[in-house]
Amino acid sequence: MTELQIALKIAVANAFAMYYNAHSFHWNVEGVHFSQYHDFFRGIYEDVYGSIDPIAEQLRKLGTYAPISLTELVASKTIPDVAVVGDDVKGMLLALQSANDEMLSTLNKVFALAAATNEQGLCDFIAGRIDVHKRHGWQTTSSLKGL
Repeated sequence: MTELQIALKIAVANAFAMYYNAHSFHWNVEGVHFSQYHDFFRGIYEDVYGSIDPIAEQLRKLGTYAPISLTELVASKTIPDVAVVGDDVKGMLLALQSANDEMLSTLNKVFALAAATNEQGLCDFIAGRIDVHKRHGWQTTSSLKGL
């Protein structure tokens, strides 16, 4: 397996982990600003979930298989599991910010490897995902102000 294929497997695993974190926050958020954060987390999990299949398809285009089991998926991720629930909105946002930072790091590595191997289509796709995750980072950081 090439370094690019390995990095892309990590990207799909991290996208799944970030999706699940945001979705679990959406389910479990409570408090005065419930509606606002419930919607905020939904926007992020819907976007990240929508990226999982295209990332996995990029793996197939590179001639390798996407993770075939949850065990393989979990073993490939670099985003840690979190256990933040209820009214700890700040904890949820900090965990999401950390996951997004790791996702950006992963995507930047994939981009560099794709560029080095002349995978222009993959570069184009990953550049779009990097831009989206920069927006998620800005929105999460802005949401943390004053908490």
